[in-house]
Amino acid sequence: MKSNDTETEQYLSTSNRISGWIVIAIGVVGLLDIVLEWRTASGIMVGSVIAILMVLAYCGLVRPSVTLSPETIVLRNHLRDRVIPWNQVSGADVADILRVHTDAGRFRAPGVQLVMRDLRKQRVGGRKLSADSSLSRADIVVGRIEAHMDQYGAVDGGAVKTNWARPELTAIAVLAVIAIVAALLR
Repeated sequence: MKSNDTETEQYLSTSNRISGWIVIAIGVVGLLDIVLEWRTASGIMVGSVIAILMVLAYCGLVRPSVTLSPETIVLRNHLRDRVIPWNQVSGADVADILRVHTDAGRFRAPGVQLVMRDLRKQRVGGRKLSADSSLSRADIVVGRIEAHMDQYGAVDGGAVKTNWARPELTAIAVLAVIAIVAALLR
């Protein structure tokens, strides 16, 4: 199966993203209540803590993904990204989450994960797994990675790069400082 050179493919956990956005929405409601009702240092401190929890929910549930492009595979983890050129990828498999193998090591990607319920069904041999089970989706992602390896692996793309999630880390640091200052001013 050949990919279109101009397209990228992104794989992620839909259920995690939905849960993350629900947590963030609840946090927004809490922040709105604080803004409308409390105008004290305690309110600022509580609002900062809620905002930190919202950023952590984003980092843990919404942010992780796997992006395949003709040049690289990008493993977007909770607080850092791994940009891996196809010539560096030697394989991929799924244990509990996707693992991409390179000569530099094995990189884990929580954007593609297996649901324990599907693993139990597979081991026990109970009810048949549905076509949209996490096992089927994970197998599709591994297959797409292998297809990209075959198609783009000959092109030298350089070394594996690691980028930290600077906006998220900065937001957490700034909110923590605001919470500490507000706690000291109470």
